[in-house]
Amino acid sequence: MQDKNETTEIKNEFFKGETFRGMDKLDIIFAMQEKFDQDVIKNRNLGDITPETWIQKQTLAMLSELAELIAEVNFKWWKNPKPVNVDNVREELVDILHFFVGMCNRSGMDSKELFERYIAKNEENFKRQYGSSSKEGYSLADRDKK
Repeated sequence: MQDKNETTEIKNEFFKGETFRGMDKLDIIFAMQEKFDQDVIKNRNLGDITPETWIQKQTLAMLSELAELIAEVNFKWWKNPKPVNVDNVREELVDILHFFVGMCNRSGMDSKELFERYIAKNEENFKRQYGSSSKEGYSLADRDKK
């Protein structure tokens, strides 16, 4: 856990001199994304776009980034594979994260709520795999009975 007095400096020219005292990495990512999105909204006159429309547009942008990611990892089984450029894969994952965090921000979900929801969903996913969830169709035990 991040010490409330600990400062994280970011190597980014748009955040020079800015410190993120007591913020963990996820909090910092959310804050940086919000600053970027607000800058885009202001500079591109997008203030009248509703959160719903923003999320629609960011979902489309994320789909585009997902397509770029899948192209990097040789999904076309009918083609000769090319060497996977791991740096490009990681770059696409960061692009996807940008849009994902932007959607979280527009929906009013902060990093704390995302973390809490992730923890709960992770537990539910484990329960589904081991048959202790009320949701049917996931249990490994049921699969092995067939």
